[in-house]
Amino acid sequence: MNDKVIKWGFIGCGEVTKYKSGPAFQKIENSEVVAVMSRNGEKAKAYARERGIPKWYDDAQELINDEEINAIYIATPPSSHATYAIMSMKAGKPVYIEKPMAVTYEECCRINRISKEMGVPCFVAYYRRYLPYFQKVKSLMDEGVIGNIINIQIRFAQPPRDLDYNKENLPWRVQPDIAGGGYFYDLAPHQIDLLQEMFGCILEASGYKSNRGGLYLAEDTISACFQFDNGLVGSGSWCFVAHDSAREDRVEVIGDKGRICFSMFTYDPIALHTERGCEEIMIDNPTYVQQPLIQAVVDHLLGKSVCNSDGESATLTNWVMDKILGKL
Repeated sequence: MNDKVIKWGFIGCGEVTKYKSGPAFQKIENSEVVAVMSRNGEKAKAYARERGIPKWYDDAQELINDEEINAIYIATPPSSHATYAIMSMKAGKPVYIEKPMAVTYEECCRINRISKEMGVPCFVAYYRRYLPYFQKVKSLMDEGVIGNIINIQIRFAQPPRDLDYNKENLPWRVQPDIAGGGYFYDLAPHQIDLLQEMFGCILEASGYKSNRGGLYLAEDTISACFQFDNGLVGSGSWCFVAHDSAREDRVEVIGDKGRICFSMFTYDPIALHTERGCEEIMIDNPTYVQQPLIQAVVDHLLGKSVCNSDGESATLTNWVMDKILGKL
């Protein structure tokens, strides 16, 4: 694709494409959105009209077959990621898949196998790797500001969402056959992927899961421990039915000369604790948070650089989640 324009087709046009990713595809140089698809044709038509996108489809295969499109963004619930990714790559078109990559580790492996067989790249939307906020966290640790890293702790708690009480129409994120699990499978992959980007592969992981709120069938409370390939150990706890007073979004990296605390979703000031005391560091992220990663994907496809948020790294994240949930 050297010296070409990356012309995207979107499969799916939900909330993530409206605010986090969609506008970025149109802002980046040598990147255009040519068509969008939804099984609800009226939804696709309205989305395309509102955003100045030339074409719309209600059939994924028709979008994939569009000769003008040379790359596919898959922004559907996870249960269809593998199907659409394989369809696209067999048509010779690179894919950018929303996270998690698929509903199981095995499905991720299938996607990777087709990617290798067809020689077509696969990328996954773990955009935090490229955000200035988390790159600052990584640079502080790489510079040895807190010394040798000793331990990692993840703590996350939030109250139920209003939709969680709707027994007749539960959100797809708590339906394991669609999402792969509950909210853990939706939110924890961002944390796990980023930690592996910072500290290396997690080679051992185990956990306990429970349903404490009884609002849906999926797990809503999880505790886990894990070990990286360099021997570093960590732990995590997640609760999605907590009282509002227990809200927490915190990752703590403990070193032998200090510690760094940061959030994964709220982008609270980075707290650096050393012998000098506590320093708070404010880092702004771009308006469209996926834009830095999408830029990296476009540059990769144009032969300018290499994007490391690919299918192989994303598969490791699914493996860790499946180990924690006892699916492997």
